[in-house]
Amino acid sequence: MRLIHFSDTHLGFNDLDAINEAGINQREADFYDAFTQVIDAILLDKPNYVIHTGDLFHRPHPSNRAISFALTQLKRLSSAQIKTIIIAGNHSTPRTRTASPILLALRTLDYVYPVFEEAYEKVEFEDVVFHCIPHINDEMENLKAIELCENSLVEGKRNIMMLHCSVGQKYIMEEYGERVYPHDKESLFSKMDYVALGHWHGFGKVGKHPNVYYAGSTERTSSNDIRIDKGYACVELDEALHVNLQTIALRPSYRLNIDATKDVIFQLEEYADVTKGALLYITLENLTITQSIDIANGDIEGIFPEALSVQIQRKFAQTQSSISSESVNAASLQEYFSSFLKEQSGDENEFERLNAKVTELFAQYDEVNDDA
Repeated sequence: MRLIHFSDTHLGFNDLDAINEAGINQREADFYDAFTQVIDAILLDKPNYVIHTGDLFHRPHPSNRAISFALTQLKRLSSAQIKTIIIAGNHSTPRTRTASPILLALRTLDYVYPVFEEAYEKVEFEDVVFHCIPHINDEMENLKAIELCENSLVEGKRNIMMLHCSVGQKYIMEEYGERVYPHDKESLFSKMDYVALGHWHGFGKVGKHPNVYYAGSTERTSSNDIRIDKGYACVELDEALHVNLQTIALRPSYRLNIDATKDVIFQLEEYADVTKGALLYITLENLTITQSIDIANGDIEGIFPEALSVQIQRKFAQTQSSISSESVNAASLQEYFSSFLKEQSGDENEFERLNAKVTELFAQYDEVNDDA
């Protein structure tokens, strides 16, 4: 049996002001392109089943364009009679039960089986059972769904579990309503042939469980994803389980860490020729106040005129050894004020008087943080 497992497509996502020639937000179009690449690959591969483990859309109430695009692409799978099971993730689930779930629209497509009712649902075929637990806002209902799943295994068929949550992690992504799978219920995984996960955006096996995998997202939603390959998981269920990531082509993204103790402009210009159309994240490290004033964002952006986006972060050097690392942000800000006052004060005595007040204010800031 061959499956294609993909997830977290976040259709409708956009985070930049750039508009393409078709009048669509360029990042939104990038997410559509990534989705189309996966659908193209599915139609070529012709797997037995396709599974999508949540966050088909970026919002519970996506735009008309996002809805139309999703229906058009999924109809291609429907027309090819490829059975496709899709569960709701936290991004695609309304926060109240009075709102209509967007995945309801997918019921208009043959061979597409959306699961979105905030409850356990079993999607069964001749040779396999998909045990689906979509995103569920209520924690008690979520536990009930897991217990129903435990009691619904079918002998003589493949049993595949589909979840959208954090598994094996002590921390979460700080998103609304997200779930952490209860550790004491992980024994259920060993009873499954495959556990397909959504929510985390990197592909990979989870901990000690040999059959539990995240497919990852199909596009990058933040700078944290820059070094993570994107695509879909090819799952072979024969005598043994084989899971491999098939990557897709994305817009280039780069993270540049520039040491301000060296020539900043020279370092940046070394990358000028490789950033056409790219998402560029630049961190200027060890900056002094005067350097930060001298190097304007516009000057940096001018080095990369063909980049789609240039985002700049500044990290100031800690020059006062007596200030604790917890106060480094305050220290940098204090240096900025002192430098500004020195430039603006024509009289040395006036500068000393004002600077003493600045020092006093920042000392109070440190005392408050120490008390906290």
